[in-house]
Amino acid sequence: MSAVRLLLLSLLCALFVSLSHGACAEVDSDTEAVAGKGFKLGCISCKMRPEVEASATVDWYFKAKGEADFAHIYNYDEEGQHIVDERFEDRVDWSGSKQSNDIQDASIYLFNVTFNDSGTYRCFFHRLLTYEFYEYQTVVSKLVHLTVVAKATRGTASIVSEVMMYVSIIGLQAWLYIEMVYCYRKISAAGEEALRESANSSGAIYRLASSPIQPLVLHEDTLKMYRISESLLPFLLQC
Repeated sequence: MSAVRLLLLSLLCALFVSLSHGACAEVDSDTEAVAGKGFKLGCISCKMRPEVEASATVDWYFKAKGEADFAHIYNYDEEGQHIVDERFEDRVDWSGSKQSNDIQDASIYLFNVTFNDSGTYRCFFHRLLTYEFYEYQTVVSKLVHLTVVAKATRGTASIVSEVMMYVSIIGLQAWLYIEMVYCYRKISAAGEEALRESANSSGAIYRLASSPIQPLVLHEDTLKMYRISESLLPFLLQC
């Protein structure tokens, strides 16, 4: 295998590993909270092209049961969080993407949930995509229908979902491990082949350099012709 192919294989393996660590997955939020406990309102929006630079701000809205309109309750931008609705004062904290303006996880955490928190929540991503020659703005929204109960109940769907999540994680890790072993073996085999080719080339050069030079042996007829030519040379020069 040539050095170019070996280099390309190494780069592909490195790219595969880096992408696997930086993956984003959109997971739906839980929808049942227990009164008096904390609860995470999940909201994830992944970029279609992870390599594109972007920045985003987030707004949360809430519509309680029996109400007709949504009320703005929360905002998060590069300066931090801002609680807009006094009903959620000191009860909301940011639980999404940190140390980056490229927000893909806009989850928030509710402290001391009450029955009045039941209703519909909507989060908005205001995302600005930055390309080489222009910028493009998008808006993405997600809905969470929250129900507050006195005691936690766990349905069959929740149990199955959790089991499937762990099975998926284990399967993904096993697949990544197999891919890494495959890449390592390909690179190792290519390196050994290159070493063997180098060793064979060096051995051929060494054998050629170390082989003894055989003396030139002239045939008897050739010697006779040489002596005759040597004896005739003075006469030819006088002509």
